[in-house]
Amino acid sequence: MARAKWDVDGTRKFHAGVSHGMVYPKADGEGAANGAAWNGLTGVTESPSGAEPTDLWADNMKYARLIYGEDYSFTVEAYMYPEEFEPCDGLAAPVKGIRIGQQKRKAFGFSWQTKVGTDEDADKGYIIHVVWNATAQPSEKSHETMNDSPDAETFSWECDTVPVNVTGYKDVAVMEFDSTVLTAAQMKAVEDLLYGTDSEDAKLPTPDELIAAVKAAVRSEERRVGKECFDACIC
Repeated sequence: MARAKWDVDGTRKFHAGVSHGMVYPKADGEGAANGAAWNGLTGVTESPSGAEPTDLWADNMKYARLIYGEDYSFTVEAYMYPEEFEPCDGLAAPVKGIRIGQQKRKAFGFSWQTKVGTDEDADKGYIIHVVWNATAQPSEKSHETMNDSPDAETFSWECDTVPVNVTGYKDVAVMEFDSTVLTAAQMKAVEDLLYGTDSEDAKLPTPDELIAAVKAAVRSEERRVGKECFDACIC
């Protein structure tokens, strides 16, 4: 077996940045409404909690350990939000240009990207993060006077989630898709669903649908490579 090595060139990874935000408000019926691009995203803070242990004692010794379920929450910070997010923030518009607050808050899905870099390539790849069944809590909004060092106002939302089903695993509220591991075809399959195409609107698929799309992209790529090899052998 090979001896462990540290700090090998090209293996020192880091994550940075936040971009390509998308919000998917829950539709009035089943499923999710069309997704909308989120411009002005400045930060996403993930805050998992729970998974706390409880020790059981018997016969004057530690008998077993129970682990509580894990919860997932996150905070979104931005200079602005898309109009489609307003119902998720408890806003209603009886007339375009008029906003009424303190309304029922819609659940929503959310996705964003972070960069993956290494010591050799700062733009090695990216990770797409996808969240389901989120609800935003009311947040503080600060309005300050203009001065000689003006700055734009920022918005912030603390969000909780309810997990959804995924076949073969415990229910989940968040998934990640890593372009440094998945192929370009697999990432395209994920992005076509999340971001839309020239002929299809952006939607929030279920975890099973995203996994199936990644697996289908693998099979499609294998068939393409197999055909190329077959054609080359014939020639």
